[in-house]
Amino acid sequence: MSIYQTHLAKRQANEQTATQLLVALAKLTAQNVTVLFFGEKVALSVSDILAKHDKAGIDVADSLALADGLDIANTTLDLGQAIKAGKKASDFVSGQEIPATDVVLYGFGRIGRILARLLMSRPASDKGLQLKAIVVRPAGDGDLDKRGSLLERDSVHGWFDGAVQIDNDNGGIVVNGRFIKFIYASDPSEIDYTAYGIDNAIVIDNTGKWKDEAGLSKHLASKGVKKVLLTAPAKGEIKNVVYGVNHDTIGNDSIVSAASCTTNAITPALKVLHDTYGIINGHMETVHAFTNDQNLVDNHHKSDRRGRAAPLNMVMTSTGAASAVSKAIPELKGKLTGNAIRVPTPNVSLAILNLNFEKAVGSKDELNAFMKSKSESLEWQEQIDYSDSPEAVSTDFVGSQKVAIFDAKATIAQDSRATLYIWYDNEMGYSTQVIRVAETMATNG
Repeated sequence: MSIYQTHLAKRQANEQTATQLLVALAKLTAQNVTVLFFGEKVALSVSDILAKHDKAGIDVADSLALADGLDIANTTLDLGQAIKAGKKASDFVSGQEIPATDVVLYGFGRIGRILARLLMSRPASDKGLQLKAIVVRPAGDGDLDKRGSLLERDSVHGWFDGAVQIDNDNGGIVVNGRFIKFIYASDPSEIDYTAYGIDNAIVIDNTGKWKDEAGLSKHLASKGVKKVLLTAPAKGEIKNVVYGVNHDTIGNDSIVSAASCTTNAITPALKVLHDTYGIINGHMETVHAFTNDQNLVDNHHKSDRRGRAAPLNMVMTSTGAASAVSKAIPELKGKLTGNAIRVPTPNVSLAILNLNFEKAVGSKDELNAFMKSKSESLEWQEQIDYSDSPEAVSTDFVGSQKVAIFDAKATIAQDSRATLYIWYDNEMGYSTQVIRVAETMATNG
């Protein structure tokens, strides 16, 4: 048998096994089980299953042996971790059942549409987060068609993997067979959500218009709203939560912030580094994709420099991400400074951490090995990814649902100092964290 035939035969056998695994996973999905493979969701396709197994160096037959006939429901299962540990799959079931909770997206910009995609890509279930409505400002004729098209087509993330239909008669859209009402309002005080069959809802405010308790409390004054989640750093005493780091502090708070995309990207890495080596101080520089609050061409802007054309310039600006870390890790208060450079790319950003430690971090290889072990751990695998490719560039990470990707090739380490580089999809990665915070709020009642 030639080398070509050998590889072909092996692939054919693996595809047959993956098809059997696909059936087992489909049954689990129908029972509202989220199947992960080292923290990444498994798409119900043979190619995705085999790609994940090849990357991890795991035999797909081992996964089939663990998943076939598994009797669990309404939970999350990490198949990869179970195989790695050599234990039965039920030992790697995590997370309590999330009760059915109405969700309203207040705003439908970049983050709002990514959140809608993520929520509506899930299997239909009467459990968990239920996206019922989207609130936007009053608009003209044909607005639903335009909103639906923006959800379906995206210049950065491509076509939505699902069906979007316009329901003009009922004033909404049908996404993957589920109806979403569009509500037109200029202020939360105008809305009675119960009139649309929505009650005890979590409103995810992704407009950034209100960031303090006084402004966000307007949502709570609307009938049918129980809690509010802000997709931006909050002002005042509102908790800024980075899932995986301090989400256990949420309690029954009625208003919570999911912090910023950059804060979410750097805080998990800072947490594991501080717990092991002790951070004395440091500086964070984010090379950030341009955003919608900048001008396309030179024009007046209330903020310094942001009035200059975003597609043509690197723009120095400020960021509160470094100081915001202390809201999730209080012991780092006053130890970090930060700045930002907006660059002419529409998505994926890079955080550069220059840190001084209490303990020696060893060589570059030693520090990389530490970060790799954290990225592969059950505790941090959903937040931290690891890249050691010498060819990695920003577009490689478009669509990554990990909130941070550690670039091992770029690490600089000497004595008790280190410079670390962390990529992040500032839209998709951040949105996965927002949903995790929303699920925690729903679970807490």
